[in-house]
Amino acid sequence: MRRGIPLEKRIIFALDVPSEREAREWVLRLKPFIRFYKVGLELFLASGFGIVDWILQQDCEVMLDLKLFDIPNTVRGAIERIRERGVTYTTVHGNDGILEAAVKAKGNLKVLAVTVLTSLDEGDLRDLGFQCNVQELVLSRARRALQLGCDGVVTSGEELKVLRERLGQGLIAVVPGVRPVSNRPVDDQKRVITPREAFLLGADHIVVGRPIRTSPNPEETARQMLDEAAEVLL
Repeated sequence: MRRGIPLEKRIIFALDVPSEREAREWVLRLKPFIRFYKVGLELFLASGFGIVDWILQQDCEVMLDLKLFDIPNTVRGAIERIRERGVTYTTVHGNDGILEAAVKAKGNLKVLAVTVLTSLDEGDLRDLGFQCNVQELVLSRARRALQLGCDGVVTSGEELKVLRERLGQGLIAVVPGVRPVSNRPVDDQKRVITPREAFLLGADHIVVGRPIRTSPNPEETARQMLDEAAEVLL
């Protein structure tokens, strides 16, 4: 786990909403507590870099989560466009050639390799033809990503312990699929963890969306999650 990250940037709020208007409303509502936001594929298709630039103007950081997966030359060009925008993290999902292209083009942008989506479990991996378990696949992909020069990984909290044990503290670890104890329905997330558990295992950031967005009191839920993180981090 990296030290020196402000508490308000430990939670990355997932702006998984269909419009720029709704995204702006959430940022204005939550930025007293949370100063880091994830822009994913749905919102980016609706707004493009407009919402990214606006969030940065609010003195907040952005994780652009497009999970780039294409031929290396296309990924290189995409990374070059992203690095111009002041984004902190972006995500890439692919083989060695794709990751190498992203790393060569990243400049000061930090590239995170997606290991295994938290919506997949071992049954899904078998359906996809993988003959190893989730932990083995995550460790293999994370090790390779770091060897190729990626800054870190997006990984389930369930695999984070072994990543820290085997790969050390140098990699940036961003953990999605996080649910507070009081909100454990998993939706399409099959491998979930609480904020406290994630930070105890060495997460640098956690990604949280629906538990806050669907809460009767989003601000209070955000505060509670920050309090839970502070117990471990401060």
